[in-house]
Amino acid sequence: MSGGDIAGLIAAGVFAVLVGLLAVPLIKLGAVFDETRAAIRDLSENVTPLLEEVTATVSEANRQLVRVDAITSSVEEATGNLASLVALFAASVGGPLIKIAGFSAGVRAALTGLKRARKTQTATK
Repeated sequence: MSGGDIAGLIAAGVFAVLVGLLAVPLIKLGAVFDETRAAIRDLSENVTPLLEEVTATVSEANRQLVRVDAITSSVEEATGNLASLVALFAASVGGPLIKIAGFSAGVRAALTGLKRARKTQTATK
């Protein structure tokens, strides 16, 4: 064996060790890819029922919103009717009540004036 043969054997041995050292991370990387593939498969199997459930939930929420909209418009109509009724009541009863209150205030002022006048006349006698 010559020096070149020994150098070739050493180089081949170093290359074999290097390939062995690089094989370990590649095998581990393959295992990571297998786990990733399994996780993606599980995720795709579980996403379909989840999406169906979300679709059903959104449909039910939309149906409830339609009902709430109907209730809101009924309340709005009732509020408008109540406001009209209050305005009608104020117009029909409020005006005469104000006139009666003004008349009673005038009568009270007149009676108070008469009482003062009588007190003044009795005090001067």
